[in-house]
Amino acid sequence: MVTQITKGIKISVETEYESSFYKQRKLHYSYKYSVKIENQSKEIVKLNSRHWIILDSLSNKKNINGEGIIGEKPILKPRSSHTYSSVCHLASTFGSMYGFYRMINLNSKKIFKVDIPVFRLNAPFSLN
Repeated sequence: MVTQITKGIKISVETEYESSFYKQRKLHYSYKYSVKIENQSKEIVKLNSRHWIILDSLSNKKNINGEGIIGEKPILKPRSSHTYSSVCHLASTFGSMYGFYRMINLNSKKIFKVDIPVFRLNAPFSLN
């Protein structure tokens, strides 16, 4: 698990290799990642959007932007948390992801970024 705190918001990420599959005659690898967002600040915050940078060992790079997370824009009161899981597909047996969430402090209406730490996506059979 990797963890990082930005402006009182703690992000923890765990990953798991799921499987491989063929798509358009190319082998792809599927990884599940689970994210826990904890509000350790004294403010009420709302997650508005996300930005991901996804890299694989074949030098492929994707930038993904979107509203909320898996169709939600969670509101986090102080000392509360939100957990979700999603999937990433790579063309190689290992890679990484990182990025940020754009959040708003609902009291001050200030928008701020919360960093998502770099986390590895590894197929266990590919590591020595």
